[in-house]
Amino acid sequence: MDARRARGQAAYASGVAAEDAACAALTADGWIIRARRLRTAAGEVDAVAEKAGILSIIEVKSRRTLAEAAIALTVRQQSRLIGACDIILGQHPDWGVNGVRFDVVVVDPGGRVRRITDAFRHGDQPG
Repeated sequence: MDARRARGQAAYASGVAAEDAACAALTADGWIIRARRLRTAAGEVDAVAEKAGILSIIEVKSRRTLAEAAIALTVRQQSRLIGACDIILGQHPDWGVNGVRFDVVVVDPGGRVRRITDAFRHGDQPG
């Protein structure tokens, strides 16, 4: 196996492990995981969770430190999540009856997990 392919497989495995840790933390906090790795025409959403009628569209970021992970969400990714959210709500009108928000869950290699609640809003993107 070439080095590029090995790096890709390691990154994929690391991403899945980070998503597992994020979903476990959300579940422990009382959230119901509605979907994982949900593919839409606008792009993939790492996780969709709901608690008390609040729907959270979740992007999971894993980096060497929680701080690095916290600043890793790009404007392009935010736009993808917003587009995917519109599709998800159209397909599942019973989800998020009390509102929708975008959360980022950050994970470090040591397994520490933090949630950035309401990380951005639809009108926040520049341009």
